[in-house]
Amino acid sequence: MNNKDFIQTLAANLSVTPKAAQKMTSALISTLAENLDSDTTLSIQGFGAFEVKKKMERIVVNPATRQRKLIPPKLVLAFKPSAVLKEKMQ
Repeated sequence: MNNKDFIQTLAANLSVTPKAAQKMTSALISTLAENLDSDTTLSIQGFGAFEVKKKMERIVVNPATRQRKLIPPKLVLAFKPSAVLKEKMQ
């Protein structure tokens, strides 16, 4: 399912226009992005939890040239689905 299909399905389920569904989706995503700090876990009941994790710096080796390279630390977003969502997926 692509974004257009998702918006159309959401609009049909909520009995709103696709433009209104697009605005709701954009508002949800921007709110999630604003509230996810480096030490925050954002839980949505019945859906799951989003968490920002810090990956430490590490050294990787290019197997072809055997050259070592330092990868700097970075923040990554992790998602853990709720038990309700896992049950629905089975």
